[in-house]
Amino acid sequence: MKKRYLSLAPFILWSNIKKLPFCWEEIFQCQGPLEVEIGFGNGEFLVRQALTFPEKNFVGLEVAWGSIRRALRVINQSKVKNVRLLQADSRMALAWFFASQSITKVYSLFPMPWPKKHHEKHRLFSHNFLKLLNNRLQMGGEVQIVTDYEPYFQWVKEQIPGTGFSVETQITFPKFNTKYERKWQEKGQNKFFEINLIKQNHIEVSLKSEVALKTYNIDHFDPEKFSPQNERGEVVVQFQEFIFDPKQQKGMVRVTVVEDHLLQHFWIAIEREDDGWHIKVAPGCAVLSTVGVQRALDLVYLSTLTNIS
Repeated sequence: MKKRYLSLAPFILWSNIKKLPFCWEEIFQCQGPLEVEIGFGNGEFLVRQALTFPEKNFVGLEVAWGSIRRALRVINQSKVKNVRLLQADSRMALAWFFASQSITKVYSLFPMPWPKKHHEKHRLFSHNFLKLLNNRLQMGGEVQIVTDYEPYFQWVKEQIPGTGFSVETQITFPKFNTKYERKWQEKGQNKFFEINLIKQNHIEVSLKSEVALKTYNIDHFDPEKFSPQNERGEVVVQFQEFIFDPKQQKGMVRVTVVEDHLLQHFWIAIEREDDGWHIKVAPGCAVLSTVGVQRALDLVYLSTLTNIS
């Protein structure tokens, strides 16, 4: 199979970095102002910024692998060295991977506006997210948001009071030459809405930290009676499937955990060892050790207790 990117070198597999928050100077192997683009599309703007400002370091955040793959091609074709990409939701990435006052500027060009009323909870740049951005920005740091959708523009402005930013807004015209800007131009839209925020006061927001996961040892396990129960609350734990290999005496439970805009998919192993059955996150799974992951382990353990013959 022919690969559709030239090199994976700019792609950061966050699960392989054990120290939180990340030391970006070590990742880039050089010092320099750190700028972040949220939702970089094909990576065109991100790469142009990196070429224009080689003294700066740039991090792009995206959730879609297709966008990351296309951006990797653009990065490698341009031979730019000061860009790194993360596949992560921006709320999760900024909460876990960036230290307080570590970023100089954040860009978000044409973020998803979630236009339906009942989808507003999914919108980025809520009041709480702006406070998180404030904390991660250096004093005087900037946030630049551009949208094609005026109701979203108005909504973001309503979120700003109390977040430590001064604000400037303006009507702007095509100038970024990005995938989505071209899309709206093709549909006849040539007027966009720009918000520029400048950090004036620092907002305290605690850094996220991992928890020490408690694993379990049990004397008896009956796979025929195993049926872990889903849980919905501040933390959502959804069990997707269970596979058991009687020859290897090993079970695998696929789990989805949602908490604080952090979505994690992983497997929990239930396997026979010399001293009994062990319940733990399966080796090789890329997870942040959170309260939600621990709750999933707890629910698996509780299910084994209620089904003992």
